Amino acid sequence: MRIGLYSITYLGLWYRGEPLTLEQLIRRAHEYGFEGLEIDGKRPHGNPLDFTAARCHELRNLAAREGVPIYSVAANNDFSSPIPEQREAQIVYVRELIRLASGTGAKLVRVFAAWPGITRQNGVGRYDISRSVWQTAHEKFSDEETWHWCRQSLAECARYADDQGVTLALQNHPPVMNTYADMLRMIREVGSPALKACLDAPLVAQYEKTPMADAVRDTGSLQVLSHFGGEYDLAADGSVRSFVRKAGGLEPEAYYAEFVRALMATGYDGYIGYELCHTLPVVNGETVGIDFADRNARLAAQYMKGVIADARRHAKSETAAHL
Repeated sequence: MRIGLYSITYLGLWYRGEPLTLEQLIRRAHEYGFEGLEIDGKRPHGNPLDFTAARCHELRNLAAREGVPIYSVAANNDFSSPIPEQREAQIVYVRELIRLASGTGAKLVRVFAAWPGITRQNGVGRYDISRSVWQTAHEKFSDEETWHWCRQSLAECARYADDQGVTLALQNHPPVMNTYADMLRMIREVGSPALKACLDAPLVAQYEKTPMADAVRDTGSLQVLSHFGGEYDLAADGSVRSFVRKAGGLEPEAYYAEFVRALMATGYDGYIGYELCHTLPVVNGETVGIDFADRNARLAAQYMKGVIADARRHAKSETAAHL
């Protein structure tokens, strides 16, 4: 199991300040101890309109030299629109991201079934406006209709992915994929070897009451990608502490240890990538800057390395106990 960095962390969307270029991001990932990079599929990082074959080759070589290969490209797609022209445009977008992934050496494209999107206000991202627009657009349509549109679009994109030797990783992210069981049902119904799972622990913890180990076990060998998030600080003894930001403030995170142990039990050997993609604190009237992202990315890498090391020790002790 390896730790990666998802480029949305440095997109200049959640903190106050400019984004990193992909060249800067690759070097930052190497400096902080990440083992790979997932490129977010929008400007300024990974919009396929900006990627010629030469640009793909250039980034692939730089990432390889720095020891942080590009392992995934993340689509911000919405296959749920009631408007056929919009769904068709989204299919073209994902097809082009598959091309980008193939050109940079990435084997995965993370996809949503539905994604309302993000808007900016005063330079900082927010979710609420786009979510209200999405809800309004779907008021006159049934869940079954929306599901059908998503399944149809995912099936078409899976064919494009299969042709390029790329795998789509469907994330357990609302809307439409409201539970991990929805994700697994969609994968079964599409029925393509090029569509697999991106099960993320924070989404299980936030939207479900299912034990984390059960979600991982049920996903099993379909799991090809995962993410982790949150905020981090150093305890007095030098250990890294993990927190989840909620409306009432920070709460200690309490599920990654179980999640990683369960992943290890299934034999998962892919990436778990760090993402900082939520509303950040406002200090003295201003949203925190890129130094906040730097600190959290560096500590997140340390934290997850520790969680993985603990899971390996636990697995060895479990094996020894059964001998």
